[in-house]
Amino acid sequence: METMNYITNRLKKGPLHFTLIDPEKQTPEKAGKIAKIAEEAGTDLIMVGGSTITSQQMVDEAVIKIKENTSLPVVLFPTAAKYLSKHADAVFFMSLLNSKNTRHVIREQALGSLIVREYGLEPLPMGYIVIEPGMKVAERGEADVIKRDDIKTAMGYALAAQYLGMKLVYLEAGSGAPYPVSNEMISKIKEIIEIPLIVGGGIRDADTAREKIKAGADIVVTGTVVEEKNMEKKLNEIIKVIKR
Repeated sequence: METMNYITNRLKKGPLHFTLIDPEKQTPEKAGKIAKIAEEAGTDLIMVGGSTITSQQMVDEAVIKIKENTSLPVVLFPTAAKYLSKHADAVFFMSLLNSKNTRHVIREQALGSLIVREYGLEPLPMGYIVIEPGMKVAERGEADVIKRDDIKTAMGYALAAQYLGMKLVYLEAGSGAPYPVSNEMISKIKEIIEIPLIVGGGIRDADTAREKIKAGADIVVTGTVVEEKNMEKKLNEIIKVIKR
């Protein structure tokens, strides 16, 4: 089944959880183990990416090991065209809509499109919006970070993504963020868009995940959690409240 159809069909049954694995923060073997644990905990999809990746080989090796350990779709979450991997199932073909540098809005995508076609990856068109605090992704992506209380601006970007034909909207507070995207921002955006809303960054426990789903998030992404020692317990708790 195509990955976008897989996501759409699963959303008909309720909210989803995606696990983000950063190839730079663990060995390929560890990445494979994390994917296996995440699948057993009930995650719906494995994302592979990170804002500080420095080699395609690193991505390739991680994706290969992840694919050996899980039957879930493996989707690239790339920072640049040169870090795409032919071993993945799909790629979040995303535009960092509030970047001040057109490289992150469209130029990397123009380079990447030919590689995506060559590799036979399924592109998943996504509007990527960085919200305060933004963390490393805001710095690397040269984002004009949207303030937590600037809900109207965030709404405008999200609706623009839909009107541009994108299939997904992702609100990103940044990996390791001290706080996530606000519930009010999520609920206001959810009121006006008709495409799935993904929320990530700063979601480290079940209570926070529950809040984001209640506010209107269709999909919650956790990444930092799987880098911690008690990841299995926390992941189970988070996914349990999302699937409730």
